[in-house]
Amino acid sequence: MRTNAQVFERVIEEGFNRGNFDAWNDCFTETMIEHQYGMPSTLAGLKQAIGSLRTAFPDLNLTIEDSVAHGDKEWIRMTATGTHQGAFFGLAPTGKRFTITVIDVCRFENGKIIEHWGVPDRFALLDQLGALRR
Repeated sequence: MRTNAQVFERVIEEGFNRGNFDAWNDCFTETMIEHQYGMPSTLAGLKQAIGSLRTAFPDLNLTIEDSVAHGDKEWIRMTATGTHQGAFFGLAPTGKRFTITVIDVCRFENGKIIEHWGVPDRFALLDQLGALRR
């Protein structure tokens, strides 16, 4: 049986970094609860949302920097990088690269994610893409 950390790493490496969303089928429960603002609370919706993100940033890459386990939860701090090559939040492609910090927390039950909280630094992302006025 995989550890919670291994399940979390599979979600990041296969889905976010490679776009292999089928790998998520055994990582999430059907009744998962999503707490990140604007993200759907179904596995199909999550796959579609991250697929759109990968369309906007085809070279999207998340690197796990730190991971902490406590009971049935895993916290991960990551560095996300990518190049803006598709529409994102109504912003036309800029060709600009970004580097931001992302904090994710997942709660597990029987080796699957049942709850997720995501905290990407969206302000830093939008600023690096030139979408914020100074």
